[in-house]
Amino acid sequence: MSLIENVPVESHDPPHSADRADRADRADRSHKSNPRVSRDSLGNPAASELQALLAKMKAAARKSGAPDYDTRIEHLDKLERTVLARKHDIAKAIGMDFGVRSKHESLLAEVMMVVNAIKHARAHLHEWMETEPREVSWMFLPGRAEVLMQPLGVIGIIAPWNYPVQLALGPLVSALAAGNRAIIKPSELVPDTAELLKTMLTETFAPDHVSVVTGGIDVSEAVSLLPLDHLVFTGSTRVGKIVMKAAAENLVPVTLELGGKSPAIVGEGYSIAQAAQKIMQGKCFNAGQTCIAPDYVMVPKGRADAFVEECKAAFAAMYPRIQTNPDYTAIINDKQYERLQSVLKDARDRGAKIVELNPSKEELDPNARKMAPHLVLHAKDDTVLMQEEIFGPILPIRTYESLDEAIAYVNDHPRPLALYFFEHDQKRIDQVLRDTIAGGVSINETMLHCAQDDLPFGGVGASGMGAYHAREGFDTFTKKKPVFYQSRINGSALLKPPYAKNIDFALKLLLGK
Repeated sequence: MSLIENVPVESHDPPHSADRADRADRADRSHKSNPRVSRDSLGNPAASELQALLAKMKAAARKSGAPDYDTRIEHLDKLERTVLARKHDIAKAIGMDFGVRSKHESLLAEVMMVVNAIKHARAHLHEWMETEPREVSWMFLPGRAEVLMQPLGVIGIIAPWNYPVQLALGPLVSALAAGNRAIIKPSELVPDTAELLKTMLTETFAPDHVSVVTGGIDVSEAVSLLPLDHLVFTGSTRVGKIVMKAAAENLVPVTLELGGKSPAIVGEGYSIAQAAQKIMQGKCFNAGQTCIAPDYVMVPKGRADAFVEECKAAFAAMYPRIQTNPDYTAIINDKQYERLQSVLKDARDRGAKIVELNPSKEELDPNARKMAPHLVLHAKDDTVLMQEEIFGPILPIRTYESLDEAIAYVNDHPRPLALYFFEHDQKRIDQVLRDTIAGGVSINETMLHCAQDDLPFGGVGASGMGAYHAREGFDTFTKKKPVFYQSRINGSALLKPPYAKNIDFALKLLLGK
């Protein structure tokens, strides 16, 4: 399941320091001599090294030219081999960073997702690379037109902590298929995984082809300020705004994979038990630290209590115990754990009913950061729970009287990254698909639309912009260059001054009097 994360606790904000004004002054004095260097990058220790790395990559790209089909296949093969060879190391490193991360979740979400993406790109790369012939207006015949597929150059990838391998290497697959080079910045919150990624890709690719740069927020800031050919950022909406602003300094196009509050709507004709099982599976995968996890659920009025009971049963069947269960992932760090506890307290203090799902009634150790799922009923709309993406195992439950009401509620809020609808009636399904806008949709399931290799993945509005995966990923990192070929025999002389009577005749024929 492609499980893109929103990072409410991970920040790539520019550091606030006392010398910020001095930095700006130095930038203003020197910016004219080097307009391609962002003002905000000056004074950042990471900036000069990254600018040198980018210069080497661009020089190498110019020297070697666009890689042909066979070379791109070789690059994809090399990436696949290293991911498969280090799959157990990947699961172990992520487990070290999380404290406890389900090995099977890591193999599914981090390894399988990347390998499947490589296989899909390899199977379709030849057709993606083909030059596209385009029609020429009869007025310009016998000229011809076509669209060439050209690599953009060097792609920047700022990856988050929740799926640190998938969300670093997934965009890399698309970038390599399109013939590009890449600079990857993993999250500083997963240091073991970041170092493993650096080791893997250093052993696999030349440093002027693919480089992994590690470090803190200053490095992320410096990457976002580089004059790259495209930048991919996965994270929170708040930080996405900062990254987009930084990239705008050099007019770098961005793909932002953000998040938001993804709704799950249970239709009147759908089994409450089946809906609860599927929603809880999606909510508890990676302990809810997934930006396409169901953020809240809407059930028909009068069925909330039944849904709660079915959620209890569904969770107990999947996770009969929590504390020592290797299948149940921990919260990434203390700050995230404390944030989730605060969100629950805010809802409880303001009158919400909280139901903990803890089948064995365990006393959970906060130091282990294993958090039982909590269902929340009657949460007020202005609570933190209902205003911000949850990003953990907390599920608010709302009720609705009509499907129109449920749709209106979704549409009254920022457009989500994902939407889930559980219903068998095709007319109702069509109504939801027609009347709502979301980054992606799964019907009678959660999250699996992102595991389809031939579907694009991306948000809309507050949940992001642009897309990758599938052909759309190749297109994102490709310049589709339009070319017109003039024939030896042509009528272009009729279109240049001094204009004669015959052009007046032609214009009247084409445009009328």
